[in-house]
Amino acid sequence: MFKGVALSVLASVTFGVLYFYTHFLKPLDSEETFAWRMLSTLPFLTLFMWWSGDLKHVAEIFKRMIQQPILILWLLISSFLCTTQLWLFLWGPINGRGLEVSLGYFLLPLVMVLFGCVLYKEKLSKWQIAAVVCAVIGVSHELWRIGTVAWETAYVAVAYPIYFFLRRKFQTDHLGGFWWDLFLILPVACYLAFSHSHSIALIADFPHLIWAILGLGFLSAMGLGSYILASRFLPFIIFGLLSYLEPVLLAFASIALGERVEGGEWLTYIPIWMAVALLIVEGVVYMIKRQKQAQNLQRNAEKIKQRIE
Repeated sequence: MFKGVALSVLASVTFGVLYFYTHFLKPLDSEETFAWRMLSTLPFLTLFMWWSGDLKHVAEIFKRMIQQPILILWLLISSFLCTTQLWLFLWGPINGRGLEVSLGYFLLPLVMVLFGCVLYKEKLSKWQIAAVVCAVIGVSHELWRIGTVAWETAYVAVAYPIYFFLRRKFQTDHLGGFWWDLFLILPVACYLAFSHSHSIALIADFPHLIWAILGLGFLSAMGLGSYILASRFLPFIIFGLLSYLEPVLLAFASIALGERVEGGEWLTYIPIWMAVALLIVEGVVYMIKRQKQAQNLQRNAEKIKQRIE
């Protein structure tokens, strides 16, 4: 589980950096940025999978497609669910809708917890129950304050849990499945990058965009790859609750990009931050207990060894 937690934290930190990173991709618009993100992420992801030994999963899925052509339909749906979320992630801060998107990421963990409890019969610890209560207070206040749910918020909160649930159901919940998500969207990415826009001319006029796009691909591969692996190693509930680190970082990034948190919004963010703090405390307590257990086992082993001698 520790590996899954570390991967989830790495993904959240990387996503927070990416949210702010969009500033370096101007004057590309959201569609152009999305296209180049897809085109630059896949090579870095492929290299990472080759290094980690996960590239075999790509061939495994291809063999399954040959044996079960109906799987192609699921892969197309999976690619749509995944890549539309990636597009929205970039579209939000570029178009001044970053806080609406980040609210979707606030709601997302609660929906993930609901999926875990209902579909997988997973149980919450006392710390996790307290974190959920804090999160519900924060999210409920925000929904009451706004009076409605923006479409960006609803799509993030609902589509991602469905995506992860179906990945497990169709047994594509590994980097190989994610590789196909990106590969199948390449025709759209190529169209947006080369035919639908003037991004090539913009890159020629602003050479820094070449390095910015390469950095975008590297960060995306690291963040998304870690996120996908974390979803495989962690129970649905813990994976969902750990996702609260991401919207906190996204909110900070949105503020850094010029958006403001109004006075009434603090009653949304403070309970959410408390939920994240509770999860951190639980993690620290868990690690301390594990360390003490390991020390006790070592002492007992030494005592047994001394008695034998």
